[in-house]
Amino acid sequence: MSGRCARFTRADRAAVLRESLDHDAADPEQLTGEALAFHRPQIPAAVLRRLRRGDYRVQREIDLHGMTVVEAKLALREFLVSALEQRVRCVRIVHGKGLRSGHRGPVLKAAVSTILRRTGAVLAYVSARPVDGGTGAVYVLLSSG
Repeated sequence: MSGRCARFTRADRAAVLRESLDHDAADPEQLTGEALAFHRPQIPAAVLRRLRRGDYRVQREIDLHGMTVVEAKLALREFLVSALEQRVRCVRIVHGKGLRSGHRGPVLKAAVSTILRRTGAVLAYVSARPVDGGTGAVYVLLSSG
């Protein structure tokens, strides 16, 4: 790995960890069980539409089912760092629909959305197509470097 890539990787790793540890303000959209959609201002709407249709090939996937929020956050951070190191462009994160979360609602979904929004290398994410988990999963478009 070149020095430039190593510096980029260390910077990305630090940014993922720093951004994901920030205070966890829950977005009402994350708690309703509805579809998630987010994109950075510089990302055209057409890219979001393509992501929603599943036009990007999912290169890596993580399933957070059955994990506690603490376990899921750690696993997600490690997954994102690894994906960035490997220059992966599109990933799928399965967080579940929160059906067993009771009155708390979909806690993993909310945690995943918060971490993704705070991770600068995440360009956009949307709830997956029904065949790929629907509102229980997201497609995530990552910066390629």
